Amino acid sequence: MNPSDKILVIGSGIAGMEASLMLSKAGKKVYLVERLPLIGGNVIKTGESFPNMDCSTCLVAPIQQLILQDKNITVLTVSKVEKVIGKAGNFGVSLTKKARYVNIAACLGCGMCYPVCPVSQPNFWEQGLVEKKAIYVECAGSLPNVPVIDPSLCLRLNGSEECNLCAETCIFGAIDFSEKDELLEENFAAIIVATGFSTLDARIIKNLGYGKFAGVYTAYEIERLLASNGPTEGVIKMRDGERIPEKIAIIHCAGRKEVGYCSNVCCSYPSRYAHFLTEKVPGVKIFDIYGDLCFPDKAYQKLNYETRKEKAEYLFSADLEKLEISEESDKLKIKYPDAGNQHKELLVDMAILAVAITPPAGLEDLTELLEIERDKYGFVKAETGSVNTTRDGIYVAGCATGPRDIQSSVLQSEAAVGQILRFLQD
Repeated sequence: MNPSDKILVIGSGIAGMEASLMLSKAGKKVYLVERLPLIGGNVIKTGESFPNMDCSTCLVAPIQQLILQDKNITVLTVSKVEKVIGKAGNFGVSLTKKARYVNIAACLGCGMCYPVCPVSQPNFWEQGLVEKKAIYVECAGSLPNVPVIDPSLCLRLNGSEECNLCAETCIFGAIDFSEKDELLEENFAAIIVATGFSTLDARIIKNLGYGKFAGVYTAYEIERLLASNGPTEGVIKMRDGERIPEKIAIIHCAGRKEVGYCSNVCCSYPSRYAHFLTEKVPGVKIFDIYGDLCFPDKAYQKLNYETRKEKAEYLFSADLEKLEISEESDKLKIKYPDAGNQHKELLVDMAILAVAITPPAGLEDLTELLEIERDKYGFVKAETGSVNTTRDGIYVAGCATGPRDIQSSVLQSEAAVGQILRFLQD
């Protein structure tokens, strides 16, 4: 196949999926590479997407299915880019497709193999709120709905013992311990980087007590607790699995000083949390402690206005860096300076940190491999107002360039596809 007919998309979040589908409709062959065992990205971690409070899974699942069924799109999960040579129009790329040890064609996703596995590990997709086995899917509704085995933890694959429990349980014979990693060599006309984002490790924000006090949660921990496909199936309880919070404080701009920039969309999180927490926990009182408010679109401003009017009490702090969280009995005590710089205290059961958005894990290594530059904050550097990186033929879309919402990510993916098609036409 002519390299001009093939495009490499790195990252299968909303930007990567949208770009892949648009390229396929234009008659291009797409290789969609994802390091995780599922496609969909961070958006499927959220229960509902703002500003319209649409069910995220309902929105994304049809797109995931289209991707998996599209004959023009080759999906490579648990895979990574190893080497890139050449230039725009003809990049030579080496890819490693890691073994899943589960045959995708044979597996029906019944889940019978999970409970018999004797090895557990933290489930970081679920923000460490629960554990998963050495054979696992990241969450309910993962697509492809086929597990993967972690070879470093599997007792058979790491040589600890001849464990065969998952294979004995699988009546479809889908477990295949003989699978090997594959090295693929392909040529592509262009590359799109759509690797998404991570969030700041809240443990480095010393005054907020994350990791020290059980009642302090990050934004994405709450996302998973609110989500119907999350570890509690949408039931809001404290870490002990019993207590239901009666008072909740949401702390804005957590980590902004540490990263050195505003994350743009995280002021919108609290409006969503207030909306759903008041539905799921009748009578709960919610307090938002903020210093600044930033909304990327007028629809978010409207949502925030409605939240402040009906669902949450907003408390202004003159200096969020002086806010401190400590424990008092089984409560959290929050101390902060108010608008007049007067000392205020608030007792709550739960504190939610709207933490800063950061570049995704592994982006530094990927940009070095692709020979493209990053900006001073670690995101992919793009020309002002464009999706062009510092290397011809390589484009960027979504949060790989910095914090942005779903709509903006989709627009960027459309722009990247447009640039590629124009380049190929020229």
